[in-house]
Amino acid sequence: MTTSETLEVVRGWFHGRLPEEWFEDLEVTVDREEVNVVGRLPEPKASPGVSETERAAQLAGHIQRFREETREQRMAIAREAEQRFRHRVSWGAECGGERQMFTNLSVPVMTRLRQPERRVLDTLVEAGVARSRSDALAWCVRLVGKNTDAWLEELRTALEHVERARAAGPRP
Repeated sequence: MTTSETLEVVRGWFHGRLPEEWFEDLEVTVDREEVNVVGRLPEPKASPGVSETERAAQLAGHIQRFREETREQRMAIAREAEQRFRHRVSWGAECGGERQMFTNLSVPVMTRLRQPERRVLDTLVEAGVARSRSDALAWCVRLVGKNTDAWLEELRTALEHVERARAAGPRP
């Protein structure tokens, strides 16, 4: 099964399995180790004239309440999905532009860097931007991802086309 087909199967399963009243919309992403399930919660009604600070706190509280009230059911659904798809499941919620991941895997990744790249990481550590080279590298990856979202999405789409072409081609 191709990566895009796997994503469609996993996304379809979660759309069918989750209670309809939980989310207005659902975002499911899959990589080699993990399935992320992030649902958009309906926004709570705000009192007129509420400050941005109070509104942000209200959204954070709304997400936290959802997290607590659904914990047992989400854990049971995650166990089912983990057995079925052989991937860990991480949960999150979004509400009014506020996004919070409840769980996430932290997976070690090995890389070899030459001195100029190591100096970049060491500068970030020395400046207090990161606690370690590992944190500095994660910071760099997040920064690149944030600043190149459109390009990365275009690349992922191109990879899906390549996977479909491979799957349609002759079998050895």
